[in-house]
Amino acid sequence: MTVDDQNEPRFNKSNPLTHFSSFLRERFSLEEDKEDETDVIQAISRGIEFRGINLWTLIFAIFIASIGLNINSPAVITGAFLISPLMGPIMGIGLGVGINDLTMIQRALKNLGLAVFISLLTSTLYFFVSPLHLAQSELLARTSPTVWDALVAFLGGLAGIVAGSRREKVSNVIPGVAIATALMPPLCTAGYGLATGNLYYFAGAFYLFLINAICISIATFLIVRFLGYHQKQYPTPEVEQRVRHTIWFAVIIVVVPSSYLGYQIVRKTIFEESAKRFVATECNFQYRQVIQYAARFNRQQSTLELSLVGEPLPKDSINLLRSKMPAYGLGNANLIVKQGSFKDTEIDVDALKNTVTDQVIKYSQSSIARKDHIIDSLRRYIDLTQTSRLPVADLRNELKTLMPDVQTFTAARSLVLNATSNKPDTVMLVYARFSRRHTVGEKQRIERWLQSRTKSKKIKLLVE
Repeated sequence: MTVDDQNEPRFNKSNPLTHFSSFLRERFSLEEDKEDETDVIQAISRGIEFRGINLWTLIFAIFIASIGLNINSPAVITGAFLISPLMGPIMGIGLGVGINDLTMIQRALKNLGLAVFISLLTSTLYFFVSPLHLAQSELLARTSPTVWDALVAFLGGLAGIVAGSRREKVSNVIPGVAIATALMPPLCTAGYGLATGNLYYFAGAFYLFLINAICISIATFLIVRFLGYHQKQYPTPEVEQRVRHTIWFAVIIVVVPSSYLGYQIVRKTIFEESAKRFVATECNFQYRQVIQYAARFNRQQSTLELSLVGEPLPKDSINLLRSKMPAYGLGNANLIVKQGSFKDTEIDVDALKNTVTDQVIKYSQSSIARKDHIIDSLRRYIDLTQTSRLPVADLRNELKTLMPDVQTFTAARSLVLNATSNKPDTVMLVYARFSRRHTVGEKQRIERWLQSRTKSKKIKLLVE
């Protein structure tokens, strides 16, 4: 065997890896259908400006999103996503950083600042005059940003710039990015916070918008660099260093606080689910009912509060409940049981109504079932009585035909207990009095007639 023959198998082993690597490069390549770099930059640059139709569209979208948050309508909020032009300056910032275009960065920042100001002003005015001031669930969802919001915005930004860099635009990508990144509702929620004087809502919602904007810009920057767009030279190395430091500062502002908030959200969710499972499994009492429970998460010590009605729960039972809590992951939680007086407790009236209604329904169903059972038993007893009742008058008349000297006659089925057994036996007792004494054969004749007539094998005949 030659040296080449010895090396041939080794070459064949590496060949599949080479093919697989080529397959992956071909499948995941972004060079296919790539739009001209100049056209992409011009398209994004045109979307940066907020004047004329873009500005009016932004105002209309803010009003629509504010109304959707006010009436808690996801469909209306989604409509505001689709017509919002806020993606333009945000992607413009990422593109400007990616190609070192300071003019584009400044222009995008200026227009984004104008858009944010107009959005806050519009939403604040709407919520100031709106008669509905209650914070609905759709609005509250925009007040607690987490690391998942940053991740969604980053991935949405990647999808948006990749789709925007194609020659044939993917029609469903940009609307999907607008919905996923949710730029409009946080600004509207921030306006609600300003209108109602709630700085917590304003800070949380504006931070969520900031997270989404920065992550979309970073995603645009990365894809632009990955596609190898030509970069302009910064005027001085100091300017370049300042831009880089600004980028890293923005990343830290987004990632660190949102990661901490996301961690706390996970802990809170796990605690609430564990508390719900504990109450459903361990708090089914016989003579008392849990009308309400509150799982309050706290970083130091969480609290599970139960409100009971019915007979007071003994202290030993409460201690038993506490001993079972570690098995549900609630070892560090404090259990508070409220029963009897609820003067200082905020009772959920709807939950109480539902609980009482459920108990009434269960009691009614149980009572109805018992009554149905009694009625069925009585019906069976009546049917049995009717079928087992003897036609005494008919029997007397028939016996009178056979024995004309009969004077008194009665018959009845009776239970007979044996002295050595508790199992009863059914016997038909027949009493007859005649005007003369009958022979044994005549008595046997009467018994056979009774057996044939009543279909009863056990007959006790008493004759006088």
